[in-house]
Amino acid sequence: MGLIHIELFATLDLVGQSPGGPDEDPVGFPFGGWQAPLLDDVAGAQIGAAYEGTDALLLGRRTFDIFAAYWPYQEGGEDNDIATLFNRVPKYVASRGRPDLSWSGSTQLGPDLAGAVREIRGRHEHVKVVGSLNLVQTLLREKLFDRLDLWVHPVVLGVGKKVFDGGAVPTNVTLLEPPVASSKGTVYLRYGLADGTPATGDMSAPDRGARRDD
Repeated sequence: MGLIHIELFATLDLVGQSPGGPDEDPVGFPFGGWQAPLLDDVAGAQIGAAYEGTDALLLGRRTFDIFAAYWPYQEGGEDNDIATLFNRVPKYVASRGRPDLSWSGSTQLGPDLAGAVREIRGRHEHVKVVGSLNLVQTLLREKLFDRLDLWVHPVVLGVGKKVFDGGAVPTNVTLLEPPVASSKGTVYLRYGLADGTPATGDMSAPDRGARRDD
């Protein structure tokens, strides 16, 4: 069985809306493109490495439309490696509408999204979910993910769609490797889905194993 990887860019208050440009998702959101001033070589290398081994993309309708309008025309340019990858692998789009599937290798998923994602996981080794916040809410709610790569940027917006906004359920995750900060303060966090639900405790309870001198 393959792995579903969620790749997300978020602010310190976990807004994930329109990181790449002002036209991505502009309705009611004045900060489109907030990520651009915070990119540097470290973060760029991390993002490139995160896509290594990808053999399928799973995208929401808005992200799919943005990608389909851009990546087919980028091969041979400075983003050649990612363009070649995105154009080569199968693309699965979650949409209730009728997206334009002319981008080679594109397939629309049926109404049973959870079932379709499970089938995709069984068909591919590394499936990447990029952006696609509405889709991400479903994946979080159904625990239909295996890895969460989160780039947390040093900026607070106060408005916008959030990564964990109405779709999350109590879930344990485990840190897969030490966090890495870029020169501009972006912190890269890699988590894996873990078993069970969050435990609770009582911080005021005495530590019976500690030494007491009174």
